[in-house]
Amino acid sequence: MCKMGPRRQFLRNMGLGTAALLAAGRAPAARGYAANSAVALACIGTGGRCRRLMKQLAAVPGAKIVAVCDIWDEHLKLGRELADPQATASKEYRELLERKDVDAVLIGTPDHWHAKMTVDACAAGKDVYVEKPVTHALAEGPAVIEAQNKHRRIVQVGTQQRSMPHLQEACEIVRSGKLGKIHKVHLSWNRNRPEHLRDLKIDPATVDWQRFLGSARPQPFDQYRFRMWRWFWDFGGGIFTDLMVHWIDVAHWFLGLDHPQTAASIGDHFMAKGVWETPDTVQTLLKYPGRDVQVYFEGTFVNARNAAMIELLGSEGTLYVDRGRYEIYPERKSRLQASEKILGEGPRGGDYYLNPNSELLHLRNWIECIARRQPPNAPAESGVGAAAAAHLANMALRSGQVAHWKEERG
Repeated sequence: MCKMGPRRQFLRNMGLGTAALLAAGRAPAARGYAANSAVALACIGTGGRCRRLMKQLAAVPGAKIVAVCDIWDEHLKLGRELADPQATASKEYRELLERKDVDAVLIGTPDHWHAKMTVDACAAGKDVYVEKPVTHALAEGPAVIEAQNKHRRIVQVGTQQRSMPHLQEACEIVRSGKLGKIHKVHLSWNRNRPEHLRDLKIDPATVDWQRFLGSARPQPFDQYRFRMWRWFWDFGGGIFTDLMVHWIDVAHWFLGLDHPQTAASIGDHFMAKGVWETPDTVQTLLKYPGRDVQVYFEGTFVNARNAAMIELLGSEGTLYVDRGRYEIYPERKSRLQASEKILGEGPRGGDYYLNPNSELLHLRNWIECIARRQPPNAPAESGVGAAAAAHLANMALRSGQVAHWKEERG
């Protein structure tokens, strides 16, 4: 089954890959649990996204939430309610990593903490599920991969498309050659949603702002930045790292791509001018000259046309994929047959579908791989590669120039 793409060339210089390291010996977890015993989990950053995953974990056999961590009293309380009745609650994530009864961590913090916490967790002998993007800057990638491999940890990045059965099937279609030569890929994640208009009422006394900032530059508490961190450069990377990273990961997976060699981007503030730092409408063109592939992404919050999807345009036909279906459209005079597979109900390009339940599938894959000491569907290498493309797109956006890959970045 087409579950994982080949290892990216620019990361091979890091040394042995995940599979080789795990095959070298069955790496025990921090307390040496048996394969058939429960995996004790600590959830770090129990905001809305993390709590959504915590609810799914309730349906994953062999998973037990024994500790939660957040720097905001409100989220710590809500996370505690979804954990085991005897679970520990803390505002300091390192306290949870020191516990011998914690086998693995689920990281749902803002982006600027992902790499640091992943590296620390691996060093502490914990397996990791970390939300995308796994890095906040291009330079963080090698350390994440090294930590995973050196400490023989099971690291699953939250690009859950890799656990969707219809995407695995679509990957097989692409790799079969039925679509012919693919030189162009179109990605989109378009929404019509004014996120900047939310009314926020947060008591600063309930937030450990300094812990939230971490490595970010010193700045006074700002409730909007605190809650809408994705749209501020200190904490997130805007549409490219938050949304594009999902579909660029699929393009890399399907086509066996490494990283783009160049990126050219534009961005505008049509909806959130004077509110967001990152643009609310962006486009980027990524070129993979070694593979003769162009990848074009569009993302906006002012119109939902195309919504969330990827199209691979081949000489024999086009494959459309979203999170609930795939469709094949033959080119004229092609022998390829039109077909479709629809799993989810709702409009094309929906953010989420009940079927497949991608979050549950992805979490279940992680827990199963922890027990078996096998590489998961989305290991650190894949997450680092997808994030690297988004970072290159942002480098082009912020500089106003074409961004070029430099080999030392890998």
